[in-house]
Amino acid sequence: MKKYCLAVDLVNDPQMIEEYEEYHKQIWPEIEKSIKDAGISQMEIYRLGERLFMIMETEEDFSFENKAQMDASNAKVQEWEELMWKYQKALPSAKPGEKWVLMNKIFALKE
Repeated sequence: MKKYCLAVDLVNDPQMIEEYEEYHKQIWPEIEKSIKDAGISQMEIYRLGERLFMIMETEEDFSFENKAQMDASNAKVQEWEELMWKYQKALPSAKPGEKWVLMNKIFALKE
């Protein structure tokens, strides 16, 4: 099992943030299927103000490249991503066209 943490910001508009959260109370079934089909077994999104933080647990063979290829050929995923981008904005440090940015782990407490 692998774990990834990613971040993105939301547009600073309370109504839009509320709408974004409403969409995530019950994501479209096609989106859930695409997430699972890519090898993602767990996904959680947290919010603090405008900042979103995602934790993903994946199968060992998961790759972002494979997920991107699968998403590019899935019209429903493209529709969802276009809709979500209305609410999201790139982090200041994001590369052009980059949405969710992979975070670097800097600490892990181990027993």
